Amino acid sequence: MILLIFVLLVSSIFAYFIIADYYNIIDKPNDRSSHKYITLRGGGIIFYIGALLYFLFYGFSYPLFALGLTFIAIISFLDDIKTVNSKLRILVHFSAMLLMFYDCGLYSRPWYFTLAALIVSTGIINAYNFMDGINGITGGYSLVVMASFWYINNSITPFIDNNIIYVISLSLLVFNFFNFRKKAKCFAGDVGSVSIAFIIVFLLGKLIVQTQDLTYIIILLVYGVDSILTIVHRIILKENIFVAHRKHLYQIMSNELHIPHMYVSMVYMAVQIVVMTGYFVFKASSAWYFIFSATVLAIIYISFMRKYYKLHVS
Repeated sequence: MILLIFVLLVSSIFAYFIIADYYNIIDKPNDRSSHKYITLRGGGIIFYIGALLYFLFYGFSYPLFALGLTFIAIISFLDDIKTVNSKLRILVHFSAMLLMFYDCGLYSRPWYFTLAALIVSTGIINAYNFMDGINGITGGYSLVVMASFWYINNSITPFIDNNIIYVISLSLLVFNFFNFRKKAKCFAGDVGSVSIAFIIVFLLGKLIVQTQDLTYIIILLVYGVDSILTIVHRIILKENIFVAHRKHLYQIMSNELHIPHMYVSMVYMAVQIVVMTGYFVFKASSAWYFIFSATVLAIIYISFMRKYYKLHVS
């Protein structure tokens, strides 16, 4: 079954390359980009295809999650082709998340849990989209996240069908083959970064609702610290936080320090692996470990920016 899914995923991404090339679905470098070459956009559609194949091959599990993912993938793909009205995009995102929350089991909790989940999920999805700026970072970091889910599911507490983790991980591997390289064949696009974020939010939501352990959000700690502190930094600079920029730590590393994209992506992956390894070792004190890890990463971020941000403004 997995071999057949792999063949279908590879066939799908090659078919998409033909379509994207024909319809000129490309990403042109601009002054906010971290890449130099015109590249096919939207290769991350493979994540949605992977989720769809799981749905078809493994018994139509989690139908409302699948429906929500379909809505969010369609609006994101349209946004890759032509800018979609922001109000319509937000409306679709909210509708998709509310559908997904049902399959997470969230509606068994008081109403304010849904409100909090909607706010946090929106933040995660947007952060994931903003962090998708260099080769390999979205696919590589997401593989670490999926590996963390697999370990939790098999060694700590079962919360999801393993097959969805396997199939999504396989789609990430296929995408990484074309993206995790010096000159990428394709970028994830909004359809990729938003779709994989939506999938991860679903898995994280299932895990937290079942265990009632909020510290599992540490699975996204490295992205979280970079995203939140970058927003704080931009607020201090009195900038519009919704406008694209090049102020993330990974962007300073790749653009100002000229560290190759693949190396920067591997640093993010490695740090998240270290964070999760410690979390599993110190699971009995997970809350304190979470606070400690977040504090250490925040100090690293602030120290880095104090030393190197001047390169960005000079």
